[in-house]
Amino acid sequence: MSEDLIFEQMKEKAMNAEPLGGTLKFKIDDKTVYIDGSGDTNIISTDDKDADCTISASLDVLMKLKNGEINPMMAVMGGQVKIGGDMGLATKIQSLLSW
Repeated sequence: MSEDLIFEQMKEKAMNAEPLGGTLKFKIDDKTVYIDGSGDTNIISTDDKDADCTISASLDVLMKLKNGEINPMMAVMGGQVKIGGDMGLATKIQSLLSW
């Protein structure tokens, strides 16, 4: 699965989800998915702006998380996923990763 397809799927999920209550940035290899959920709806772009929470991972790790091949907590503890900023926002991403 390509980063572009992931962006499209995350965009579709985020547009139909409740607003996150802040800004969230995914750094997937060299691609960015930015979700501004601070208003009435989630607005998704590829902008590389500052966010309340930033989650970084490789495409390979993201796919393993999506497919249930690795445990999210273990991926964070093992350094495969890096989270910076508001951890409360990080807990809201499950709905965005259930493609």
